[in-house]
Amino acid sequence: MRETTERAVAGTSHLECTGCGQAWESEKLMGVSPCCTKPLFARYDLERVYPCFRPEGLRGRRPDLWRYEEVLPVRDVSCRAHLGEGFTPLVDATRLAARLGVGRVWIKDEGQNPTGSFKDRGASVAVARAKELGATEVAIPTIGNGGAAAAAYGAALDVAVHVFLPRDTPPATHEQIRALGAELHLLDGNVANSRQAVREGVRQHGWFDLSTLEEPYRVEGKKTMGYEVVEQLGFRLPDVIVYPTGGGTGFIGMWKAFDEMERLGWIGPERPRMVVVQATGCQPIVRAWEQGAETAEPWGEVRTYAAGFGATRVFADFLILRIIRASGGAAVAVPDEAMARWVEIVGKDTGLFISPEGGATLAAVECLRERGLVSEDDEVVAFATASGLKYVGLRPL
Repeated sequence: MRETTERAVAGTSHLECTGCGQAWESEKLMGVSPCCTKPLFARYDLERVYPCFRPEGLRGRRPDLWRYEEVLPVRDVSCRAHLGEGFTPLVDATRLAARLGVGRVWIKDEGQNPTGSFKDRGASVAVARAKELGATEVAIPTIGNGGAAAAAYGAALDVAVHVFLPRDTPPATHEQIRALGAELHLLDGNVANSRQAVREGVRQHGWFDLSTLEEPYRVEGKKTMGYEVVEQLGFRLPDVIVYPTGGGTGFIGMWKAFDEMERLGWIGPERPRMVVVQATGCQPIVRAWEQGAETAEPWGEVRTYAAGFGATRVFADFLILRIIRASGGAAVAVPDEAMARWVEIVGKDTGLFISPEGGATLAAVECLRERGLVSEDDEVVAFATASGLKYVGLRPL
């Protein structure tokens, strides 16, 4: 028991501005960096945890994301809720690989998280850390799944949650959020309106803001996807990771995880080619990448049935674009019809019922293969970020 406790108190050493690198105190509630108004990253004393945090030591640990507690920020174990978040299956999709003409396809099935999406990873850590640092009420602007995840972990940890989301998001998510006890606010317009409403609530009521990458800890939960992929592949990296991207927390988080794992000696300097996938009806990152820009201009009207692609403004755009280029990756936009077609193909070939965002990743692999950006020998990990059950009854736009 002592070993578990010692691991748990490792915690963060400081927060670091992703704009200029300045260090900030980690043991108080923080949003963006005061110096540059950029995302803050939690940093750890990796030399300190190195002796007890080794690949072979993971055997026998609990099968959730807290198995990586040495590189997670929550010190107080009583502030953690355990609903089964993380350590989702990595499914070897041999028939999809043959269909796509690539060496191997793995599907990371995030729909098996507690509320049915990868958002549980970020919410589990962010709500826990907010509680640990004294927050009693949090607020989140969301396109849907993030609100359900925040509601679940708020309920489990007795933290009040205020969820703001566009009225036209999938109805099943509304019911899920209400059932989990959060205060739900449905607004006209897109998620930008929700973000503005959260800021007003934070100003008036003192809620802690859980907006995407505007606090330091959702990315810490999401980065565990990177740790899991490496562990599940036998402590090696795939050639390509294809990831559906709205705000990009998981995309950025995995890159951060790879850096930490290299510093821990788990992997070398090699990296997978990182591919962003967006909808043709909302593709600010794809447009910026194709134009060679360092930041992404806000998108206008959103035209897609895949709610997870509805982020019109990407706060951490500069980080996403840097990762794509540093890894030799790409950014691909996929139409709704292609997403829907690949949802059906994945279902028939694997037995997995995935969301349209997940379908988009396989459609993107098909596109990348046609462009010669993925080869017949490549090993590809495609992220299916949510269950298809969340989209039952919805049709492509």
